[in-house]
Amino acid sequence: MAMIFGLSIAHLLGCAPTTGMKTSDHFNGRKFHNPTMAEEYSPGFSDVFRMMREGRPDWPEHVENVGVPRLNENLGPGDVALTFVNHATFLIQFPGLNILTDPVWSDRVGPISWLGLRRVRAPGVKLEDLPRIDLIVISHNHYDHLDVETLTRLNERFAPKVLVPLGDSALVESLGFKDVQALDWWESVEIGPDTRITFTPTQHSSRRGLFDLDKSLWGSYFIRHGTRSVFFGGDAGYSTHYAAIQKRLGAPEVALLSIGDYLPGWFMEPIHMRPAEAVAAHKDLGAKLSIAMHFETFQNSAVTFEQPLDELREATKEGVLSQGKFIALEVGETIIRAEGDWDDRLVTAP
Repeated sequence: MAMIFGLSIAHLLGCAPTTGMKTSDHFNGRKFHNPTMAEEYSPGFSDVFRMMREGRPDWPEHVENVGVPRLNENLGPGDVALTFVNHATFLIQFPGLNILTDPVWSDRVGPISWLGLRRVRAPGVKLEDLPRIDLIVISHNHYDHLDVETLTRLNERFAPKVLVPLGDSALVESLGFKDVQALDWWESVEIGPDTRITFTPTQHSSRRGLFDLDKSLWGSYFIRHGTRSVFFGGDAGYSTHYAAIQKRLGAPEVALLSIGDYLPGWFMEPIHMRPAEAVAAHKDLGAKLSIAMHFETFQNSAVTFEQPLDELREATKEGVLSQGKFIALEVGETIIRAEGDWDDRLVTAP
């Protein structure tokens, strides 16, 4: 198949395969949709141009990271380590199992690398410093979450298993991955004897090309390793799906939740949460600890650089809630916790 800038023409045009998929409450036989939304979220190019005309605030050209990663700690039974790499990329480490979420190390993200969104801060961990990666989970196919250049490098180094939403397996397999598994909402996969991962709903959208709006699914991941549990929320607007996840799977110990890219509201709010809404999602999930993500890396909306963390501070009263805590880590920072050990470190947004 013909290739342009490392991508097939089919992928650039957006020809995600959906044939053979069963219809459901979120797939009509042609495209996916959000059952939690009263009206279909279907922005057109005129909406994109309107958003561009409205302008964006100035962001800094470059921001230095101050977080110090700890990637090679000797984790004991029941320990979990969480490192905030950047954007929606976390390294989740259990004894004997290392997981990356939505890995992005590229300087720019977009259909053509030199035209894509440019990062304003480096990843908090160098890709070459990563420990062995056993598993990658992809929440959806937007360029700042499914990055072809990063995935190609990770496959060359580690050849890990990859979990993707329905409709995205062909793209990831085209990069050379041998073990790719596509999941529908509420489907689960066993990773070894102690780990069960369930693909859970979100309220979002998907697109990579001109003609593939919502031709692949989007979602989140509930990761249960032994008695520990981590919820990776991906991108999502606030809806009833958080309460549904808690009711069906129980409360996660820790939730990784997006707090950015919610402006302009008429365009972004259906599929991205404001910080106050992320706090509501934390409460719906019943998480002991939530950690913010999706801020201060790529300028993808009309929020100011400081706005998401400022609003998070206001919504959480400096990180402490009546039910658990909601914090923000420094980019590159690692926290390591034994079972039940979430309450000894009061953390506020940096």
